[in-house]
Amino acid sequence: MKVTVNDVLQLLKNNIEVPKNTVDTLKFGSENAVVNGIAIAFMPTYRVIQQAIDLGANLLITHECLFYNHWDEKPYGENQVHEEKEKLLKESGLAVFRFHDYWHRYQPDGITKGLVQALEWEPYISDELPTATIVQLPMTTVFDIAQYVKGKLGMDYLRCVGDLSMKCQRVGLLVGYRGGGSTAIPLMEKYDLDLVLFGEGPEWETPEYVRDAISQGRNKAVIALGHAESEEPGMRYLAKLVQGKFPTIPTNFISMQPLFQVI
Repeated sequence: MKVTVNDVLQLLKNNIEVPKNTVDTLKFGSENAVVNGIAIAFMPTYRVIQQAIDLGANLLITHECLFYNHWDEKPYGENQVHEEKEKLLKESGLAVFRFHDYWHRYQPDGITKGLVQALEWEPYISDELPTATIVQLPMTTVFDIAQYVKGKLGMDYLRCVGDLSMKCQRVGLLVGYRGGGSTAIPLMEKYDLDLVLFGEGPEWETPEYVRDAISQGRNKAVIALGHAESEEPGMRYLAKLVQGKFPTIPTNFISMQPLFQVI
């Protein structure tokens, strides 16, 4: 039986309600197109689009935006990089669907679940919240957790605020941009967390809160993974789900190299 782009999208949406101004729309392509291959990625970079085309995919499902701002608008005026990317998409006929708001509204949050799975911390889950997952680990240190996370996620470095030798057990995971103070600080207080792992957030909020907490003799620490590093596992998890739902359609997850170089 032929599967259309719309068939895949309806499965992904899963009858979940999202805001009327959701970014989760079909950016390019037709809902009526028959799907020959699916590519899934965290960020639809120019190189990712090229790889999807080379893999024979005609549907790309991505978590983040095409054009460098959350709303997928064109706020930068005439821009050659933007135009070249749009040209590639139009000439290829690739359908691109952004799967952001829906995936974050799954229960549990699909992106967070993917990260928890990648870290193999499912047996230690104590609370699954809409914006975070709390785990109760065997007693360890911040340094040991950092080394473990680097190994599981294939990362070369992490950024940390706190004493690396500090004993910790209660850990909160906040993916993407949820490292901001309005989310992370109340979470640390309410759930008495020793450590928070987040993707990113303003450096003057949660990290500075932790610095002050340490100055007051409180055992707190944060580790910043990076936005992509915290959310890419959730899209890898999605690729497995999609392949299971559409076993006759080739489905490929396209991973990305780290954005920043450490020099």
